[in-house]
Amino acid sequence: TGVTSICAVPGLTRGTITEQVVIGTPGTLKRAVSSGQLSTRYLKILVFDEADQMLAEDGFQDDSLRIMKYIERSAGGCQVLLFSATFNETVKDFASKVVKDCNQLFVKKEELSLESIKQYKVYCPDELAKLELLKDRIFLVAEKLAQTIIFVKMKKSAAELHKTLSDAGWSCTAVSSNLEVEKRDALIKEFKAGLTKVLICTDVLARGFDQSQVNLVVNYDLPVKHNFGPDYEVYLHRIGRAGRFGRKGVVFNLMCSEKDKKVMEDIGKYFQHHIAEIPSSEEGFEAALKEAGL
Repeated sequence: TGVTSICAVPGLTRGTITEQVVIGTPGTLKRAVSSGQLSTRYLKILVFDEADQMLAEDGFQDDSLRIMKYIERSAGGCQVLLFSATFNETVKDFASKVVKDCNQLFVKKEELSLESIKQYKVYCPDELAKLELLKDRIFLVAEKLAQTIIFVKMKKSAAELHKTLSDAGWSCTAVSSNLEVEKRDALIKEFKAGLTKVLICTDVLARGFDQSQVNLVVNYDLPVKHNFGPDYEVYLHRIGRAGRFGRKGVVFNLMCSEKDKKVMEDIGKYFQHHIAEIPSSEEGFEAALKEAGL
C-alpha cells in the first residue's frame, strides 16, 4: 500500500520512530512519547481498539490519558477513535468526558447476540461429569468441525485440563498468560495455520483474536465476575470467536450448579436472547449442530 508501519514493543532500541502507523500498547507508546522517541506533533489520528479496556480503571486508563495529554499539548486537530464490542456505562461516561463533543455510534445490546451463532446450554451434575461430557461428546463433535476454542476461567485450569485431555489421548493445545510470550505466540501461530484443531485458553484470547475457521466455542467455565455475577462483556467477546466474518458457529455453555443456571438465565435476559438447553446425549448434540447448520 506504500504506507509504512511499525509494531512498538517493549525494549525497542532503534532511534526516532518515523513510520506513518505506529501500533502498540498504551504503556509502550507512552514511554516512547515521553522519551522523545515518538513525536506527537504531526499525529492526525489516535485509535483505541478494545477501548473499554483502554479506558477502564483496572485496565490501561492512566497510560491512555497520559498519551492524550501529550497529544493535546502538541498536536492540534487530532481525531480520536474508540472501538469496542462492549462499553459499560462507567467507561461510556468517562469516554464522553475525555473526547469532547464526540459522535457516538452504538449497537443495541439485543442486536449483539450474533444471530449467526447458535448458543446452547448443557447441564452436567458435577465437575467430573463436565469433563466426561467434554471427552465423550464435545470432542467427537469438534472432530467433525473446523476448529474449536474451549474457554476456562483460570490459568491453572487451562494447564490441568490440557494435561487431562492429552493424557487421555486427545490432541489439543493450551494458551494462557502464564506461558512465555514466544511460546504463546508459537502455539497461536500453529492454531492460526490450522496445524491444531482444539485450543484451550483463558480470556487472554477472548478479545481481538480473529480466526475464520473457528466454528465451535465451549464455555467450559462460564464467564463470571468476582462477585459471581455474569460477565456479559466477556461472554459476548468469547462467543464472538465463533462464526467470524459471517460464517456459522455454535456455542456450548456448560453448567454444573444452580449458580451456573442462574448465570445463563441472566445472560439470556440481558441480551434478550433465548438460549436453549439441550440434553447431554449424542442425539442432543447432533440436533444442535443440525440447527446451527454445521
